[in-house]
Amino acid sequence: MTRNLRTALLAGALVCGMTGLAFASVPLYRLFCQVTGFAGTTQVGSQAPGATGRTISVRFDANHASSLPWRFQPRDHRRDIAIGARNIALYEAQNLSDRPVTGTATFNVTPSQAGQYFTKIQCFCFTEQTLRPGQSVSMPVIFYVDPRIEQDPVAREISEITLSYTFYPVDRPPSGS
Repeated sequence: MTRNLRTALLAGALVCGMTGLAFASVPLYRLFCQVTGFAGTTQVGSQAPGATGRTISVRFDANHASSLPWRFQPRDHRRDIAIGARNIALYEAQNLSDRPVTGTATFNVTPSQAGQYFTKIQCFCFTEQTLRPGQSVSMPVIFYVDPRIEQDPVAREISEITLSYTFYPVDRPPSGS
């Protein structure tokens, strides 16, 4: 094999490897954030462990992209909850347009150190939401704050957690094409 051919094959393998890494980076980053709670990524669980007696304040925040013709807001803006206890928060959404609109919510928890202890059991953010023209809905989030937060030297002093959602429109290809 000539030197030029070997260099070309190595360069081609490098390009293929880097392309594969680029496609894998988004799911790998998402997995990393879910496992570690990095950047305020919350956890997903099935049931709350039970209250510990200590309370923490949770603030609820709601936003939406200007291109989404919805009204979106939390029913309560702030609540003190027992750590480890199952809680429910309701968000209200209304489609202000004259056509069905589908949206998807992204979420974040601040401070970011609390993300690994904020666990959602059920959330409207797990699926896309379609609202008919003028439709109003209540969307629940069932969650708990993991009692392990009390053993974390960095997170145990947190007195308030903010759960923030932002809704974005879901682009749909035109039907009938």
